Amino acid sequence: MELREQPTNLDNEAQGQILNDGHNDVMNENNESENAMVADNDKTLSKESLIQQAEEILNKSAEEITRDELTRVKLQFHALRKTELEQEKAEFLEKGNEEAAFAPKTDEAEEKFKEILNQIKDKKAAYAAELEATRQANYERKSAIIAEITEMAADTDNVNRLMPRFRELQQEFKTVGEVPATLVTEQWKQFQEAVERFYDQLKINKDLRDYDFKKNLDVKVLLCEEAEKLTTENDVVVAFRRLQDLHDKWRETGPVAKEMREEIWNRFKDASAIINKKYQAFFEERKAREQENEAAKTAICERVEALDFESLKSHAAWEEMTKTIIAAQEDWKKLGYASKKMNNALFARFRETCDRFFSLKAEYFKKMKDELSSNLEKKIALCERAEALKDSTDWKKASDEFVEMQRQWKTIGSVAKKHSDAVWQRFLAACDYFFEQKKKNTSGTRREEQANLKAKNEIIHALNNIDREMPREEAIKLIKEYMAQWQKIGHVPFREKDNIYEAYRAAINALHDHFDMRESRAHIANFESTINDIGNDENRLYRERERLMRALEQKRNELRTYENNLGFFNSKSKTGNSMFREMERKMQRIKDDIAMIEKKIGIIDSKL
Repeated sequence: MELREQPTNLDNEAQGQILNDGHNDVMNENNESENAMVADNDKTLSKESLIQQAEEILNKSAEEITRDELTRVKLQFHALRKTELEQEKAEFLEKGNEEAAFAPKTDEAEEKFKEILNQIKDKKAAYAAELEATRQANYERKSAIIAEITEMAADTDNVNRLMPRFRELQQEFKTVGEVPATLVTEQWKQFQEAVERFYDQLKINKDLRDYDFKKNLDVKVLLCEEAEKLTTENDVVVAFRRLQDLHDKWRETGPVAKEMREEIWNRFKDASAIINKKYQAFFEERKAREQENEAAKTAICERVEALDFESLKSHAAWEEMTKTIIAAQEDWKKLGYASKKMNNALFARFRETCDRFFSLKAEYFKKMKDELSSNLEKKIALCERAEALKDSTDWKKASDEFVEMQRQWKTIGSVAKKHSDAVWQRFLAACDYFFEQKKKNTSGTRREEQANLKAKNEIIHALNNIDREMPREEAIKLIKEYMAQWQKIGHVPFREKDNIYEAYRAAINALHDHFDMRESRAHIANFESTINDIGNDENRLYRERERLMRALEQKRNELRTYENNLGFFNSKSKTGNSMFREMERKMQRIKDDIAMIEKKIGIIDSKL
């Protein structure tokens, strides 16, 4: 019975298919489109540049064209075209048309792009057909060589004489190119059988026969040793590719002595099996990683798609959302590849959402810039009107006009921060100047104001001298009586207005602190008393309102800071729990302060 060397599992039909399906390119994945994404979110490729890229691909040889680069260009072009169609449809509907009547316009760029893609497809198909024809011709030539060797082996009388021709056929079989993957294994078996039959029938000098066997054995021992070294190679892909070379050399090497054939083949096969197993495990592990990455990338896509961009109405909100998008992009960059089937599609999905956000952001800030500029123009116009009117001596008419201008100022939105203080101080200076001049020229009631000043100083003195040891209820009652008296007293001299008010407020606040009167109602009542004391002095009311608005914005910023920091605490630890509760208490106090300030602003607004 003949012992024939058998091909390893790597030489079967599945191996050939794996090699021909492109697994040799496992470490050569092309994902350039994704690597270019996060660097510049506002950079968008044009259809013209993508058509140029497609033409560059078309100009390559068929074997140089890769699926990844072609898919990348197609996805980017289709994304651009989709955005155009959505915009075209939106404009169509805005004109009052029915959605069912919408028909997209013919896009010459799209037609040109499709034509180039068809040319690339035809080029690849022609190359594939040519390659398959060549492989089929090689198969037929190798089959003819096998048939001739088989015929020579049957001619037992002339085997020795046919030896030179036999060696020529062996060499030719090695030099003939690839055959169809599904036929490789079976044809190689046929060739080995024919060669072994020829050697078995060969009636030459035993020394020469043994020499050939020994030479072949030496070669195969070296191949076994190389295969065994590859079992310790860390890079399983490199080891697998090198093993393919070793199998090619094994097939090219003639047989060994019958008694050694099974032993040497088993040695080579065992080493091959180890490498095969590692290679298979590598791909299974990689597949698992790709599935994990696919799930993670899908989750990121869903995360950003769930964000409500339409609700963003302030600069702070847009900036906060920008941080969220950038964080998502950073998370994306940390992930590896998903499967080839889904990787590009997921990237296109993620990129679409990011592009939409930054496009909406750009539109918002352009609109905001225009509004700020318009508001600045309106406020400057009011400043010019106030400055032109500030020297008027028609006190009644001018006062009414200044009040109207202050009302208009209130209705105008904000301006850029760099202009806000300057334009407000300019307007305020003109208003203050006019009302100061008016006050100087309409001070017929100075004696009354001096009397009022004396009365208010007496109330302040009385408040400061309230016995701190008296019962709280009595103290509160007495304080409220003094506050009621204060409200009944008329105006004081203009120059003393601020000082007397500050002294009164300091006295009231000190009593509030001492007798624990910081209840919201009491505080608001005190503030209302203060506002009533100001009376109809709109200029002073506006200044107080501006002070409160600045305090309100400061409190809101402080609250946002606490809310952001809250997520960084580990509430599971004892220390973390304590700090967490303390931050919540602080946040609640800030919220109470915000509510109090908003009530105060509402009280002032009711007076304006």
